[in-house]
Amino acid sequence: MKAFYAFMLLFVFSTVNAQQKDLPAVVLADLEGKKIDFSSYANEEKPVIVSFWATWCGPCLKELAAINDVYDDWQKETGVKLIAVSIDDAKSVKRVKPLVNGKGWDYTVLLDTNHDLKRAMNVVNVPFTAVVYKGKIVYKHTSYTPGVEKELIKQVKALIK
Repeated sequence: MKAFYAFMLLFVFSTVNAQQKDLPAVVLADLEGKKIDFSSYANEEKPVIVSFWATWCGPCLKELAAINDVYDDWQKETGVKLIAVSIDDAKSVKRVKPLVNGKGWDYTVLLDTNHDLKRAMNVVNVPFTAVVYKGKIVYKHTSYTPGVEKELIKQVKALIK
């Protein structure tokens, strides 16, 4: 029973800790090479979904495809913005733009080839997805299972009530 309480305490602490983390000031490039300070998304009035992914990550591609299917509806309903952060390295980054264009993804894609943002946000594995609101990470999850996008929009809707 003590182990259970210890686990629950750890879980609650990690959730509270996740909610208090600020967005790091890391400069990334978009698909056109334009430099963007990632912390600029902290000033958004609406929630922002940040999804770390890679071209070689099957679950990442499935998650982003599932979100893409409902993204227009999400934007109309909540105003949420999605930032897809590719962690492809210098060797594989050349595959990102053709893949994004081929999939028809209509959201912002940033390139984290040096993994600066990945390290700053303590991302261990991809896919890693976070909901950011007013500069704070308020929700995060790793891995992908079908239907997880429903939890994402639930979190977003709870923030804009």
